[in-house]
Amino acid sequence: MGTLDARAGLAGKVAVVIGGASGIGAAVSDALGCAGVDVAFCDRNAAATEAMRGRLAALGRAELAEVIDATEPAALAKFYAAVAARFPRLDIVVNVVGGVRRRDFMQATAEECTADVQRNYGYLLDSFRHAIPLIRRGGRGGSIVSFTTIEAHRGAAGFAVYAGAKAAAMNFSRAMAVELGPEGIRVNTIAPDTTPSEGNALALSPETRAALAATPPLWMEGALRMYIPLGSPPGVEDLANGVLFLVSDLAKAVTGTTLHIDGGTSAASGFIRWPGGDGFLPVPLAETQRRLFG
Repeated sequence: MGTLDARAGLAGKVAVVIGGASGIGAAVSDALGCAGVDVAFCDRNAAATEAMRGRLAALGRAELAEVIDATEPAALAKFYAAVAARFPRLDIVVNVVGGVRRRDFMQATAEECTADVQRNYGYLLDSFRHAIPLIRRGGRGGSIVSFTTIEAHRGAAGFAVYAGAKAAAMNFSRAMAVELGPEGIRVNTIAPDTTPSEGNALALSPETRAALAATPPLWMEGALRMYIPLGSPPGVEDLANGVLFLVSDLAKAVTGTTLHIDGGTSAASGFIRWPGGDGFLPVPLAETQRRLFG
């Protein structure tokens, strides 16, 4: 075992990953398994769930897999009951489930808004409620990480309910970090931005996805370099690396915080790296404006 692995202290721990077989969740489950963590996970995608079960078994990790919709309270309660029966302790919880379809608020029905809140915040309350007694049972503290989004930190037109729900998830997590701190249970969030994942693609309308697919790759790369200070979007592995840090002993003094894994977009806060030598500015200089609008 190397120095970093020893200081991280992950080997032999038990994790729950809600939404752990697809997209970002799959990267998280894989990373935890490779770090020596036993993983219980649930996901709506049956084929992806079976594939993840096989990968964890091949790593020699104890695993538990359930095909459920985690936004349904009864299904999530049943999953956690299975976790309690399978494992004597729980050290780590990662809440990945979330998602939205882009639409103006006034175009969304009340039922769609309610579903968006449950998918991005409501189920989180149930996950915490079920997980905390299992973490307490181990008597060693633990770590809970939930995925929010950069949209929780800015006005996101077309994502109003989603942004509000994710902001609620973030501040709920901060409050729980204070509440659970005396027990050694750390609570943090991760806020991605543009990430090449299935969930981000599904957030867009079919027309927008088609337009993006038709965009020449060089144009897209140039646009991303303008928007992202580091020049390219983080991948799902980068998000999984952030989870590994937050749930490990390397972050044993970190709680109640949000880790922005976004290539710097939250720091830029509207500053764009315009082409033509303008540099980072909220709006381009005159010559670039002429080329764009003249």
